[in-house]
Amino acid sequence: MSPIWHPFTQHGLGEPIPLIDRAEGARLYDAQGNSWIDAISSWWVTTHGHAHPRIMAAIREQTEKLDQLIFAGWTHEPAEALAAELVRITPDPLTRVFFSDSGSTSVEVALKMALGYWFNIGEARSRILVMEHSYHGDTIGAMSVGERGVYNRAWQPLLFDVGTIPFPAEGREQVALDALEAACAEKPAAFIVEPLILGAGGMLIYPAWVLAEMRAICARHGVLFIADEVMTGWGRTGTRFACDQAGVIPDIVCLSKGLTGGAMPLAVTLCIEPVFEAHYSTDRAKTFYHSSSYTANPIACAAAVANLVIWRDEPVQARIDALAEAQAAHLSLLTGDARIANPRRLGTIAALDVRVRDGGYLSTLAPRLIAFYREQGVLLRPLGNSIYVMPPYCIAPDELAQVWNAIAASLDLDPSP
Repeated sequence: MSPIWHPFTQHGLGEPIPLIDRAEGARLYDAQGNSWIDAISSWWVTTHGHAHPRIMAAIREQTEKLDQLIFAGWTHEPAEALAAELVRITPDPLTRVFFSDSGSTSVEVALKMALGYWFNIGEARSRILVMEHSYHGDTIGAMSVGERGVYNRAWQPLLFDVGTIPFPAEGREQVALDALEAACAEKPAAFIVEPLILGAGGMLIYPAWVLAEMRAICARHGVLFIADEVMTGWGRTGTRFACDQAGVIPDIVCLSKGLTGGAMPLAVTLCIEPVFEAHYSTDRAKTFYHSSSYTANPIACAAAVANLVIWRDEPVQARIDALAEAQAAHLSLLTGDARIANPRRLGTIAALDVRVRDGGYLSTLAPRLIAFYREQGVLLRPLGNSIYVMPPYCIAPDELAQVWNAIAASLDLDPSP
């Protein structure tokens, strides 16, 4: 028995854990040659496909030059090149780039930036506003600004209090906006949001005009607006960043997952100049005291630079558009099936809910669906009774068809045994 303790895995259930030997494109392979289509991009990170040649070449080349360097008071070319390109492709007000190593830590950085800003300018603002059903990571600060439930119940004593804005469900958008307006009038420090779609909360989608109005409300009240684009960034919603669809420029934005094309762990938090200026001083007490040992790891930064070259030189947007159209076509074939509810799509992400008595994250249907899809040669990991498809942009038409055929076949399973 392996000594490994896997994440989000209840080992007491004795479910099989396949050992993957290699990956290429949209497929995963074991040592016996069995393969699975990676229909969720290995937890939403793989954008161009596994083992993309340009990214792999950049990683190999960098390993021969510089593997690791303390980033406190030192720098290196891959980080400089990456930061410069990120500032170039994001809106002008986002002028500063802070490196970290995961989506959760990029959120921690964003929260600390926001609180540090108000503290250093001498204004007592410390409350954070969040959206209902949101998820921002599994570190303490990130859990604090996410939905409270079974997956963080044990750590409630460690989580700080937040103000929660209702999810802007269809027909209740104004309720959410009014709640945000009222909360912002009390002068909180910041509002953090997943733009356009809530990932782990169930792939819940809301319109771009709501995001734009939320940004406007925060601006009117001087509340820092934090966009968590860890999942939504790098094309998933149909544009490079979800905020682009709403014409929104955040004060602080978190990026990870697809930043390296999914090949290496890396994250950045970009912010506007006033947030940086609040920490810029001859007073060492105003230093932004945050780091990790592997901040801006050179190999990971080299992978990210290669990813941005791919975005620049290859028809990435055309691939995204084609995948979005294909997802819409497959989803439409199941729309109207009485066994499903709320079929939805945003860009390359498609989702639906299976009608069950025990819906939600702990639905008994989820483990059986996962096992069924594994037998069908597909890696899908439903969020409770919500099935979603978020594949790499390189997925072939026949591979995508196999994924959706597996979903259609799975609807024949007894939803509530």
